[in-house]
Amino acid sequence: MDRSKTPAISSSRPWGIVIGLLALATVAGLLLEPHVSLTSQAMIYVLTVVIAAYRLDWVKSAVCAVGAVTALNFFFVPPRWTFEVESQEHFIALTTMLVVALVISRLASGLRRETEIARLNEQRARQLQALATELSGVTTPQQVQTLGRSALDAAFAGPNTLVLAEGVAALAQVEELTPAVLDGMHCCMNEGAVLGPGTGRWPGLDAWYLPLGERAKVSGAACVRPAVAADEEGREHAQALCALLAQALWRLKLTTSMLAAQGEAERQQLQSTFLAAISHDLRTPLAAIVGAASALQTQHDKLAPTEQARLLDSIASEASYLSAITENTLQLVRLASPGLVLRRDWESMEEIVGAVLARMRPHDPDHRIRASVPDGLPLVKVDPVLLAQLVGNLLDNALKYGEGTIELTVSAQPQEIQLCVADHGPGIALAEQEDIFKPYARGDRSGRRGAGLGLAVCRAIAQAHGGRLTLQSRVGEGSVFCLVLPLDLPPPAPELP
Repeated sequence: MDRSKTPAISSSRPWGIVIGLLALATVAGLLLEPHVSLTSQAMIYVLTVVIAAYRLDWVKSAVCAVGAVTALNFFFVPPRWTFEVESQEHFIALTTMLVVALVISRLASGLRRETEIARLNEQRARQLQALATELSGVTTPQQVQTLGRSALDAAFAGPNTLVLAEGVAALAQVEELTPAVLDGMHCCMNEGAVLGPGTGRWPGLDAWYLPLGERAKVSGAACVRPAVAADEEGREHAQALCALLAQALWRLKLTTSMLAAQGEAERQQLQSTFLAAISHDLRTPLAAIVGAASALQTQHDKLAPTEQARLLDSIASEASYLSAITENTLQLVRLASPGLVLRRDWESMEEIVGAVLARMRPHDPDHRIRASVPDGLPLVKVDPVLLAQLVGNLLDNALKYGEGTIELTVSAQPQEIQLCVADHGPGIALAEQEDIFKPYARGDRSGRRGAGLGLAVCRAIAQAHGGRLTLQSRVGEGSVFCLVLPLDLPPPAPELP
């Protein structure tokens, strides 16, 4: 893209073009001599000068102009075959032609130079636009560095260097940097300014050193070659490229900080919600347990056996409820913690569902749960404790809020396995179907108490396994909760001896 990367014409070729153009003009003039006047022959040489000015630089086009006037005088102006001019009229004509040829050469050379500059500026503008578009989609500093290096190499002959750093000291870890380049990058990052030819800072350098960002927001530095003091447009283009890279890096930093702050805010909110649950949802069952236990302790002899049994049932029920919401709350806090690593292993869905059903039997005296788990299901790589808690929460909700038969089905697809729990209860309104997965959001559940944590924990467990938990429900027709888990490649079967 840059002019410094255009292949250079050999030193002899431009002079060959000059000689060839003059020779062609002379031959054309000799061939047309019987048919045209001296003025027309002079126009042929003027055309030659224009072509030379368009193709060559100012010096060579000027030489071509002088050569054209000389050739016209030698071959066509009387006395011919000499450099003498016999009349004042011919002398004035030759002089005027020389001036015109030089002016045309100068104007054409200037126009060609301006055209090249305009074309180069257009290419640079297109590169800046393309780079800005590409940088809008990057997600890591490494992608910014890769795009930045490609842009610098496309715009300048090089060798170019681009280094990202959190601080000046980090540059010392880049082994390929020479001491001179390292010193230049250190200095430009410390000063937050461009160094090199034409900048007024370290003009003796052979490269431009550009910081990525302002003094307080420097994210790295670039070394660009070649650096010419007169090439102000090139230096400004390099600064524009580095400015785009700095903006992209700063955007990534802001995004990272925003996500970290958002995560911290969510954790704080979760902790606050947990404290609220302790003060409200946990206080009620604790008060019931304490009251029933105190009554049994102080009035045991005065209470009838039926009343004692009722109090014991109340203690057991409230303790079970307290255990459930405590377990769900602790799991929700654990799953929301950053850096969570699940204890996943290859497990059988038949065994997990069977264990959950066995644990649910005391809560299902009417045998409402109907399970359909086919044989030969593929193994799933999951945390069995968490997956069992998910299935248990779904079944517990169905028993509490559903009516009639509860259907639990498991099916396998080529890339995933699906577990669904369907009930025939009142259903959930469309406006509430997303809210019920939020912690401590219960919706309208016919006055039944609950902390509203079960479904939130279920979705968190599904997401921690790379799966999803969906809901299909209609008011008056029931609800269907479906867990979808991706199937990993199963472990190889052991070889038989």
